[in-house]
Amino acid sequence: MAVALIGLPGSGKSAVGRRLSQRLQWPFVDTDTLIEERIGCSIREYFEREGEASFRDLEQATIAELAQSPHGVLSTGGGSVLREANRHQLRRGFHVIYLRSSPEDLFRRLRHDVKRPLLQVQDPLGRLRELHAARDPLYRETAHDIVETGRPTVAMLVNLIVMQLELAGIAVPPSSDEQG
Repeated sequence: MAVALIGLPGSGKSAVGRRLSQRLQWPFVDTDTLIEERIGCSIREYFEREGEASFRDLEQATIAELAQSPHGVLSTGGGSVLREANRHQLRRGFHVIYLRSSPEDLFRRLRHDVKRPLLQVQDPLGRLRELHAARDPLYRETAHDIVETGRPTVAMLVNLIVMQLELAGIAVPPSSDEQG
């Protein structure tokens, strides 16, 4: 079984996904990074040049391709749930975990981040609130489990997710301190 992390930009999908993949000894794939490697430019540049629909087509093809992998940890782009096909593919091919963050927590984490095009607006907190209102129901529809990110550390979040996976009957390798 593969695990997919979904959530708003800044919810920790990449950081938690990397650490979770190390803990589970499974490969890690960040869909945004994979797409950037394939298109040879940043998603922001591609978005501006080709438009959102073209990017969403690439994202949908990438998720469908990755859903064929038997194991791994997948970090998705924040907007991946906007397409119904992606929601179905994620739910069918992965154990999906929604890293849920309040707009205020996200704003606190991202207020100095200039790389995220969605937040380069006059009112980034207002934008995060809009995104949360629009996407939270889609994340909930797609997820098998929800983990509130709030203020826990990445390590604490990984431990919570591993517990969720164990409860769901997904085999996880023992941590190194249990192997001795």
